[in-house]
Amino acid sequence: MEGLHRPGHFNGVAQVVSKLFEIVKPHKAYFGQKDFQQLMIIKEMAKKMKYDIEIISCSTVREEDGLAMSSRNRRLTADERKAAVKISETLFKVKEMAVREPSVKKLKSFAENELKKEKAFHPEYFEIADTETLQSIEFIYESKETVACVALKLGKVRLIDNMII
Repeated sequence: MEGLHRPGHFNGVAQVVSKLFEIVKPHKAYFGQKDFQQLMIIKEMAKKMKYDIEIISCSTVREEDGLAMSSRNRRLTADERKAAVKISETLFKVKEMAVREPSVKKLKSFAENELKKEKAFHPEYFEIADTETLQSIEFIYESKETVACVALKLGKVRLIDNMII
């Protein structure tokens, strides 16, 4: 998902984080689920590099209206900020729907249509994947746990959000 839209990004993240781990030598490292794909890349890197570090996943912190907290939110205009709430609303609705609708194709179609309603959005992707492998799935029940991931541009700001389903 992110790797297709930001080539080399995760390589850079892995290099920086591995150097930090080698310098600091932490026993625990905390990463937020807001950047879920990055979190999973770091977990996999730590395992492959045999670091003696517990990678701890922290829930996404959200504003009162549901928007995932991000320093990027400050760059949104007032109108863009209001529109941005549609991202989390869509994720919450998809999570609710997934209880009775196992088809990822149908869930994705719903989400993409919801996001298209906001004219200011320029969607990059909406995907539902296995949380461990980050591979797309066809049906919710194919995985022990799934994650819905979204990325879009709103004005000059690129926003991402994720939700465990």
